[in-house]
Amino acid sequence: MQRPSELSQTIPVFPLPGALLLPRAKLPLHIFEPRYLQMVDDVLKTQDRLIGMVQPNGDRGLHSIGCAGRLTGFSETEDGRYMITLTGISRFRMKDEVEGFTPYKRFNVSWDGFEGDLGHPEHDAGLDREKLMDLLGRYLSANDLSTDWDGIREAEDEMLINSLSMLCPFEPEDRQALLEAPDLVTRRETLVTLIEFALRGGGDERLQ
Repeated sequence: MQRPSELSQTIPVFPLPGALLLPRAKLPLHIFEPRYLQMVDDVLKTQDRLIGMVQPNGDRGLHSIGCAGRLTGFSETEDGRYMITLTGISRFRMKDEVEGFTPYKRFNVSWDGFEGDLGHPEHDAGLDREKLMDLLGRYLSANDLSTDWDGIREAEDEMLINSLSMLCPFEPEDRQALLEAPDLVTRRETLVTLIEFALRGGGDERLQ
């Protein structure tokens, strides 16, 4: 089990609207922009192979909290694009941008306050799986989506809640709320609220 002090204090950052990575979950990415191809090349040369996923914050730059993933899967297409997989390690708080000559952004980051991300998977004692499955079924049907129901039913609490948080097509600000949830129970409550809100018709309001 890693400690925050063992993680790099400076990491490359990949701003991607709507992309959500959570601790211990996996995020596949298709890399084709030259600056991010360079980022992957550089990351593969490092010991911890960390990339920080951060969402843009409208015209205000980047959100202050992201999640770092370790590059655990890599393949290259014939035309030079990369297909990679990040495995979530820990959330972080952005500090100052590092000036340099890389075509991508690098930031000094703080891991303080997210020590639980590096621990064991969380459990949700209050999770009502049948109620959540019913809610999810109605949501998927309303959005003409499908899923692997056997895999969902067999998933442990954290994998279930985090996977649904990452896969449901929520707005970027709603995804940020899921990312910043302090614990698994709060994330599940936020997830349920977002699904119920969407089933009621949504509208232009967003979860605050």
